[in-house]
Amino acid sequence: MEHSEQNDKVFSVDRGSFPSLAREIFRFQYENNPLYKVFSGAVGVRSPEINGIEKIPFLPIGFFKSHKVCTTGFTPQTIFESSGTTGMEKSRHLVKDVSLYEKSFLKGFELFYGSIKDYCILGLLPSYLERGNSSLVYMTDRLIKLSGHPDSGFYLNEFDKLINTLHGLEQSGQKTILIGVTFALLDLAEKIDNSGMPFQLKHTIVMETGGMKGRKEELIREEVHRTLKKSFTVTSIHSEYGMTELLSQAYSKGNGIFYCPPWMKVMVRDEEDPSNVTHIGSGLINVIDLANIYSCSFIATDDVGKVYEDGSFEVLGRKDNSDLRGCSLLVP
Repeated sequence: MEHSEQNDKVFSVDRGSFPSLAREIFRFQYENNPLYKVFSGAVGVRSPEINGIEKIPFLPIGFFKSHKVCTTGFTPQTIFESSGTTGMEKSRHLVKDVSLYEKSFLKGFELFYGSIKDYCILGLLPSYLERGNSSLVYMTDRLIKLSGHPDSGFYLNEFDKLINTLHGLEQSGQKTILIGVTFALLDLAEKIDNSGMPFQLKHTIVMETGGMKGRKEELIREEVHRTLKKSFTVTSIHSEYGMTELLSQAYSKGNGIFYCPPWMKVMVRDEEDPSNVTHIGSGLINVIDLANIYSCSFIATDDVGKVYEDGSFEVLGRKDNSDLRGCSLLVP
């Protein structure tokens, strides 16, 4: 599959053509990713010809911590790494062509929110900025630059400056997106609450990206959103669902219900029988990300979720250590 050809196919796919393109990319990855071919054989799939996308093997996400997950041989343009505490093994995503990631997140953003040039983008991602090799920081940085707004930028624990900026943007009626890691947004909300000053965001979208990492007591999403809605005086909190191992994101505009761009699909698998994959229902989340062509487009995550008939989904939690069984398949 030629590079330009796959670009065109991935980003012009629709619901009708998705299954055939997914099978085509599976064949490409089965034949050009030795790790994935071995894994596929280990779970009983020994041919690149399959009947339905639910029969495609989904690679456990833990392999990104223990192996190089590459389709075709290449020198990566960049390597994205997951967050983690000191000493924790991190996922590494070797990216052959970063322009694929840029095209994916820009087209995805525009599908859900319209032109980036209409917005001021405020990034509150302190722990991610400190790492410097985060896919989330890369995406936010590009959105900041493409917005072209003079107040767009990262705010590293500069809460007073950020609050003043938000006030100014609200007074001017500027459409704004405040995208932040969960614990930092909660810190900002606490700062606002303690100020005793009235605070209401009418023109600003507050978007949380997840991420507590032990910085605060773990809270469920509903509690986080309730706190943030009260502090910012907004009716809904938006969310972004992405991960180091993918090149695409799903978005929620409220109530924790996520929607995928056309080249991404979420399914669920049975915990006891990972080969039992369904399009609707509850279970562990499997993601098909067709933009992830030079890595692996079929990922079995550690997230627990529920998929609805229209393809939207919820994330209900996380299953710890669920990647261990998958990785052990390749141990002699």
